[in-house]
Amino acid sequence: MGIFNRKPEATTTAAAAPAAVDPALAALTGEYTIDAVHSSIGFTVRHAMVTNVRGSFGEYEGTLHLDGSDPSRSTAAIDVKIASIDTGIADRDGHLRSPDFFDAENHPLMTFRSTSAEQLGGDAYRITGDLSIKGVTRPLAIDLTFNGSAKDPYGNERVGFEGGAEILRSDWGLTWNAALETGGVMVSDKVKLTFDISAIKSAA
Repeated sequence: MGIFNRKPEATTTAAAAPAAVDPALAALTGEYTIDAVHSSIGFTVRHAMVTNVRGSFGEYEGTLHLDGSDPSRSTAAIDVKIASIDTGIADRDGHLRSPDFFDAENHPLMTFRSTSAEQLGGDAYRITGDLSIKGVTRPLAIDLTFNGSAKDPYGNERVGFEGGAEILRSDWGLTWNAALETGGVMVSDKVKLTFDISAIKSAA
């Protein structure tokens, strides 16, 4: 059963009765803080037309508001430190931080602010919002799967989501490239984003 599932509305000949809300799901409603230690924000991009380079961002913070009875009222806000980019190669990471790509000195944060949310069915959800990179803001839809909720050994109430999206980096002004002698370019325009999020419920 999905986090935002509701029981079907009962109908009568006079009027529809209010939907019954599962107490276990309603109990998940609240404010959450993303636990960066147990989460990941990553990306994959095609390199030299023949292989994939994978990387991640090590420093970020974010909050979620989950509504257990109405998913459209759920929201998300995430700030990612560009300087924390890590592909496993120091020289490559330095190039990505440079003005050729993210220009981390002048644009230190990548941000996402949700504008809508919906349940697609079962445990599948879509959250749409504004992604800002290097001074450019464009809409982004992220498809997510709800992985469940649990209380950890320290008494924290946690929820988990994973999912992803695809973007064209040129839409955000990330256009650096180099032509290959055999045709094609060094870095693909398409970038796959991945999210694996663990969030802790704030105390009432």
